[in-house]
Amino acid sequence: MARGFHEPGDKPRRFYGAVSVAPMNGGFTVMLDGRGLRGPKGAPTVLPTQALAELVAEEWAGQGETLELAAMAATRLANTALESVPQAREATARQVADYAGADLLCYRAEGPVGLAARQAERWDPILARARAELGLAFIPAVGIVHQPQPPETLMAVEALALGLGDFALTGLAFGVPLFGSAVLALGLMRGWFTPQEAFDLSRLDEAWQEEKWGIDEEAAERTQRLRGEAILLGRWFAALPL
Repeated sequence: MARGFHEPGDKPRRFYGAVSVAPMNGGFTVMLDGRGLRGPKGAPTVLPTQALAELVAEEWAGQGETLELAAMAATRLANTALESVPQAREATARQVADYAGADLLCYRAEGPVGLAARQAERWDPILARARAELGLAFIPAVGIVHQPQPPETLMAVEALALGLGDFALTGLAFGVPLFGSAVLALGLMRGWFTPQEAFDLSRLDEAWQEEKWGIDEEAAERTQRLRGEAILLGRWFAALPL
């Protein structure tokens, strides 16, 4: 039986050599030295598509002498989709709706004028598309004071989330806090923009500050890490039959 994410210690040693993908139980799994990958609770890691299994396999194949578990985002998402989300679908969908209630795209800067204009130029078309294609009507506001969103909008977001399969819902729940926006996460899932574009849209304020004051090294490292997570999420959605 191949071990999964239950190795002791912060950096367990790599315990396998060859990594491959094989059919299993109507889906696909990752094989480590010919043995199927299992999740933390011991259940087989069965992914719904070969592309998703290959995405997880890529992480395992890319490990060195020790396993960098913190860097294996696709594996964590797979474990969450298989072992956590099925028992917590309603709660997960509510969390997505809660983020929509304070969606980044609805909070506009009071100044400077250039930043406010950039936000309107980049974000207004996305909110318009969310209304036209998903029936989601959001109310933008200026400043940081909370702007309540229409209850019917939040109910619609929750319904959209609940209508997804476990793997898509897991990705959506991962993307919403990553972007600070349910709209951006939904848009990425539906192919409105690339992962890079979604990430850039989520950090207009940070980019503006960097243009004015330069880039802090520590902040740049964090940005690069989050950008990588956005790209991974885009690949996750692309591997699903949405």
